[in-house]
Amino acid sequence: MKVYIIGDSISIQYGPFLNMCLDGCMEYSRKEGEEEALLNLDHPQGTNGGDSSMVLSFLRAKVESGGIDADLLLINSGLHDIKTDPETSKKQVSSDAYAKNLHAIVNTVERMKPALCWIKSTPCDEAVHNILDLKFHRFSADCDTYNHIADKIMREANVPSLDLHSFTKNLGSDLYCDHVHFHEHIREKQASFIAGWLMGYKEK
Repeated sequence: MKVYIIGDSISIQYGPFLNMCLDGCMEYSRKEGEEEALLNLDHPQGTNGGDSSMVLSFLRAKVESGGIDADLLLINSGLHDIKTDPETSKKQVSSDAYAKNLHAIVNTVERMKPALCWIKSTPCDEAVHNILDLKFHRFSADCDTYNHIADKIMREANVPSLDLHSFTKNLGSDLYCDHVHFHEHIREKQASFIAGWLMGYKEK
């Protein structure tokens, strides 16, 4: 089975561990451009899928170029959508636009070969995040709201949703290496969680 991932920097960091977990069982690949993405994980480019508008644009381009050669497409988007301007409180992608994009993502993937699985956005440490000298803030409540939007849309579309948010949140208090990214041992656990789900999916 071939698995293809489109996600933010969280997925870039657990990706190598997931690839190791799947070695010999499934073929792993993801949106290209890792070297470019690693230049700045807060600025999505290359393999970093970015917000839901960027994911949708990428998928539409893939449809036009022949699709994605995979059996299962794992997609996550949300942490870039909830980026909030500290001065105006405006979100990078509003909740209404996020919902619209997710509906369009589901419809676009239906035009391609792979089945879709949604991965819920991981939590952020707003107490650290919002005191840093960043040009944007993130809030835990927004992460929850956008995850609930995704839950509803995916449930109605009969798309399985993998709850990486709850899994990660339940791993304890020492999660983060910065404002939103995780220690290496957390990334390994995230990869094992996803790999376990994929093994179960493969057996269905």
